[in-house]
Amino acid sequence: MNEERKIRVLVAKPGLDGHDRGAKVVARALKDAGMEVIYTGIRQTPEQIAKTAIQEDVDVVGLSCLSGAHNHLFPKVVALLKEQGADDILVFGGGIIPHEDIPKLKAKGIIEVFQPGTDTRDIIKTITEKIHEKREKQEGLA
Repeated sequence: MNEERKIRVLVAKPGLDGHDRGAKVVARALKDAGMEVIYTGIRQTPEQIAKTAIQEDVDVVGLSCLSGAHNHLFPKVVALLKEQGADDILVFGGGIIPHEDIPKLKAKGIIEVFQPGTDTRDIIKTITEKIHEKREKQEGLA
C-alpha cells in the first residue's frame, strides 16, 4: 500500500507586520493535525517566502497579514511562485482582511482567506481537502 506523503506547509508573515500570535496558533494546529510545518517568522518579503516555499518543497503556503498590505503581498507571492514554475503550491491567507477584499484575493490565486475567530479545524479541513484534490488531479495526469 502506498503511504501518502504528509502535507508540507510554510507559514509566513509578509511585510512589516510584527504581530504573529495568530500565525503561530495556526502553525501549531497544523502540526498537531499531522502536517509538516515550517514557520519563517515575521517581516518576510514575498521573494523570501516564495524562495523558501520552493526550497522546502511545500504543498501550501499560509500567509498572515494584519497590516492592511494583503492586497499587494498575497498576490505577489502567488505571482512569484508562478514565475518560478511552482504554481502547484497552493496559497491561503489570514488576518485582518475586509470581507470586500476576499473575492479579489481569490481571483488572484489565493485558495481561501481565514479571518480572526476561524476555528483551526476549518483551516485544517480546507487545506486537507484542497491538497487531496490537487494530488488526485496530478495522479490523473500521470
